[in-house]
Amino acid sequence: MPLALSLPPEAYLWFKTLHIVGVVVWFAGLFYLVRLFIYHQEAGELDPPLKQAFEQQYALMERRLANIITTPGMVVAVVCAAGLLLVNPSWLQQAWMHAKLAFVLALLAYHAFCYRLMGQLQQGVCGWSGRQLRALNELPTLLLVVVVMLVVFKNQFPTGAATWFVVALVIFMAASIQFYARFRRLRSERERASAAATTTAS
Repeated sequence: MPLALSLPPEAYLWFKTLHIVGVVVWFAGLFYLVRLFIYHQEAGELDPPLKQAFEQQYALMERRLANIITTPGMVVAVVCAAGLLLVNPSWLQQAWMHAKLAFVLALLAYHAFCYRLMGQLQQGVCGWSGRQLRALNELPTLLLVVVVMLVVFKNQFPTGAATWFVVALVIFMAASIQFYARFRRLRSERERASAAATTTAS
């Protein structure tokens, strides 16, 4: 396949390598960032001295993760993706690439929304509950699965039983995480109630 813009033959491999690294770093940051949001929001239930200390620590961790890891990973992924399209401009004429770019735009919107949530948490005005944030944290997983499938299958995107099995598996995993979080929260509430009852009785 002839390369566009007279780029050296290894340009494609370098762009592909750095794009994969950027995507891995970007998604790792997105997954952990919203997890920090959950802990940050739930720290509001602690006693005032602990609440302030934990909120300050989580705010610092969020800023560092977002600015030092997550956003640089996104920039590398997007820049190298543009490089891949320069090397293979014919991809822009294919339906699978159009679909992939649409999902990437959704990821960029999610990334920007995370920054908005981070600002709200640091100002103490975030209206999202820990449960809602846990559900939000599953969205990039779904987007990742779809994007990877588009890259692998391209225009032969599968719609058979195997595809629906993968979708069901992802949904099951997300539901299991939500169920476990609820179970852990209820258990913690029972333990606190039991401890309070013991203290009152003594």
